[in-house]
Amino acid sequence: MGILYSQPICQAAYNNDLNEVQLLLQENINNLNVQDSYGGDTPLICACKQGHNRIASYLLKMHAEVNIKNKKERTCLHYAVKKRFGFLDYLLIILLMPVMLIGYLLMVSKTKQNENLIKMLLRAGVDVNAADNSGKTALHYACEMKNQSIIPLLTEAGADPSIKDKEGETPLDIARRLKFTNIEYLLKKES
Repeated sequence: MGILYSQPICQAAYNNDLNEVQLLLQENINNLNVQDSYGGDTPLICACKQGHNRIASYLLKMHAEVNIKNKKERTCLHYAVKKRFGFLDYLLIILLMPVMLIGYLLMVSKTKQNENLIKMLLRAGVDVNAADNSGKTALHYACEMKNQSIIPLLTEAGADPSIKDKEGETPLDIARRLKFTNIEYLLKKES
């Protein structure tokens, strides 16, 4: 089912309906950065929550503002980094694993899509060190999710591994606590 939004363009972005997004922008360009009354999400945040790259790419081409925060103080980057495989993705991967590695390739392709989304947002000038209402940056979430492919993208873009969240924990502390030694090594090199 997912989320229901009061702003039609937010719903369209969340549902991956590119035609509807384009129509709503043609009707009113102010729809581009509109914030939904419910959680303060913008169309770009909605697209990033679901990993809808085509819509995110289109919104960025239209110069969507990347640094708007929703009511949880999160930007689109927080959601792009937090994006996990959905239940159906996992199901497909598990079902297809025995079939000529299709499951594995599907997983690789989903991971690549997510990396591309993050690269797009970074190129568009998203604040890589923006903290949400719990003081966490995108790098905090990437460490929590053990996302080794995304961490270098964030650190190369200037993510600071020494920023403390409201619990007083840095991304480096998270890597240590969760015993992700290779991530810890990556972050030590950066700091």
